[in-house]
Amino acid sequence: MGDDRVFSVSLNGGNKATDLGGNGKTAHRHTGVVDIFRPLLCSILILIPLTCSVLAYLTARGQPDLPSFKSLASRALDQSSSFLDVFQVSPPVLSPAESGCAQTLMVHSFAFSYGQPFVGEYTPPSCDFNRVTFNLTVTSAGRQFDRLALMYFNDTEIFRTSTAEPTSAGIRWTYLKDMTNYLVLFKEPQKIIFDLGNLIDSTYTAAFNTTLTANFFVEEEAMAPADVIFPISARQSASNGPSAFSVPAQNATNTLTLPQNIRKAVFSISACGQSAEEFWWSNVLSSDTLSFPDIGALYGYSPFRELQLYIDGMLAGVAWPFPVIFTGGVVPGFWRPVVGIDAFDLREDEIDISPFLPLLCDGKEHTFEIRVAGLDDDGNGHVTFTETVGSYWIVTGKVFLWLDASDWITTGSDLVSVVPDPALRLSSSVQALANGTNTTLSYSVEVQRHLSFTSTILTSQGPSISSWQQVLTYSNSGNFSDKGNVQATDQKTNGFDISSNGYSRVYGYPLWVYSAFATFPDGNFSIAANMDRSKNLQVIGQLAFPSSLRTFNSSGLAKLNFAAFPGTSSNNRQNGTATYLAAPSQSKSYSWGSTEQDLFFAGVEGSVSTIQSGAPTIKGSIELYHRHVLATNGTIVEDEETLVGQTFSNSYPPLTGDEQSFARLDIKSILGRGPA
Repeated sequence: MGDDRVFSVSLNGGNKATDLGGNGKTAHRHTGVVDIFRPLLCSILILIPLTCSVLAYLTARGQPDLPSFKSLASRALDQSSSFLDVFQVSPPVLSPAESGCAQTLMVHSFAFSYGQPFVGEYTPPSCDFNRVTFNLTVTSAGRQFDRLALMYFNDTEIFRTSTAEPTSAGIRWTYLKDMTNYLVLFKEPQKIIFDLGNLIDSTYTAAFNTTLTANFFVEEEAMAPADVIFPISARQSASNGPSAFSVPAQNATNTLTLPQNIRKAVFSISACGQSAEEFWWSNVLSSDTLSFPDIGALYGYSPFRELQLYIDGMLAGVAWPFPVIFTGGVVPGFWRPVVGIDAFDLREDEIDISPFLPLLCDGKEHTFEIRVAGLDDDGNGHVTFTETVGSYWIVTGKVFLWLDASDWITTGSDLVSVVPDPALRLSSSVQALANGTNTTLSYSVEVQRHLSFTSTILTSQGPSISSWQQVLTYSNSGNFSDKGNVQATDQKTNGFDISSNGYSRVYGYPLWVYSAFATFPDGNFSIAANMDRSKNLQVIGQLAFPSSLRTFNSSGLAKLNFAAFPGTSSNNRQNGTATYLAAPSQSKSYSWGSTEQDLFFAGVEGSVSTIQSGAPTIKGSIELYHRHVLATNGTIVEDEETLVGQTFSNSYPPLTGDEQSFARLDIKSILGRGPA
């Protein structure tokens, strides 16, 4: 296939993980899993047409620079069970030392559960509480796809998660999540709807056995969650149905009449792509979807997506989504036992809509709409934002409101909205053989956008300037070769959001993925992949959701001085190499892989200043948590963890059974391209 040629064309130096936090430590080149496991992988990869020359290229290419840390091993696991412990690498969540006030909200097995969500009732506990955390524990044994799950209180989505793919011997995971931003909902009775659609048949045999517990407690460092929360959803709870919109098939719009005494308002968007949109970041230009007829039509609307909020038909803010990869995505062997970034907790994006309060507090009805936009082109370089994308996105929203005195009516000046057209640039080229058969496709997309919304709002405390600003940049360079069988994607998403409510967020989502699939005369096929991805954040203050600092659990090792940390910085990177081999005639498939993850979480010091471009800058940071994990073929071979300067050790039980077995046989469901 000419792998060295493919890489030299498409990678362009690779993808560097951006350190947005500035931890003040000396950076060094970190050894990646490709270097450590190259001999092992070369022996495995004899089975498939990805040669060791590719691994040699990756070694020469090097891995992104990472900060230097000193740490030892991790958390204790219950080794009494043969189940494999699967986990998401994330900072520990503040929870009560003893669960003196807890409720079990759900004990349920999701088997053949499409259209059959769990429905239960929540009654507030009798204890006092100003904090709430969830503990979701799941076990599963057999074969199964990864599945998406959404939880609602009535019509309001409060938690979005997904599942790991199980083994025949069984897996389990536990995820803790701070839920205090929904405190007002936990103070009243609610209908619980937990929607986890699953399928059981002769091939896919595993149910997901779930237990969800809520812990209620009082914490000195009290937060100020919203007084009122309005859902933007399909509102199906009255019929015991889940309330997510499916976009673009449905219009994600609600009409609301809001209280007139609002002093702060925030909108959140929960959205992720499924089906043809699960790997939206690997899609091609609409004019190129038929470039390789032998593998079928590629998914289009470009590899760029924008989540848009419209209020009364006016654009009020945007979010550029983090590219979540679920546990069956690209190659399943990447994600066991370490799942992808955010796979167990699909985070929401926030937009401060306080500048709209003079409009929203007039006592009249107002429409709130969420749209998902891509790019459409005519093949001659002309490109526009689309009003539709492929099928489909699961979307809900929420309006969080903080209220003023009950007899107050918020007024103010007219909104000043600065929303210039985004800068769009794209290109593509195809190389073909003499007989007209296309062999390669290269494409690139660049998008730049900035938005600004400002008004003067008059509350009971007097007049104040309310503003929301966003500056965003995006680029994606993609390449197909070997008649569409090999794809490389190099994507970078960067931006910052600034609110007059003391909040700023700087983010970077670099993503690099290489994947190749090959078929054999006996009907078997293989997929080989490499990936390098990060989620880097620097956040000052908070809007609707609690800051990571306030949800952080130091386990009593040190009492954090919140006043010393106006915000947090986190750099979270994964890189790995994995392969997949399927034998459809035997209904068997296997996946191997090695994945390395490094998470650095710090409190930022000093004050926030604003440079000429408007981006916030931080004086320094102090490490609060660091974890480095290396997994290969379903086994943790290295796990180093430091918590507020103290280290912990851990050992893991050996694997038993056929933990590497997978049943997924559909190339298109894994890669987003190729035969279904």
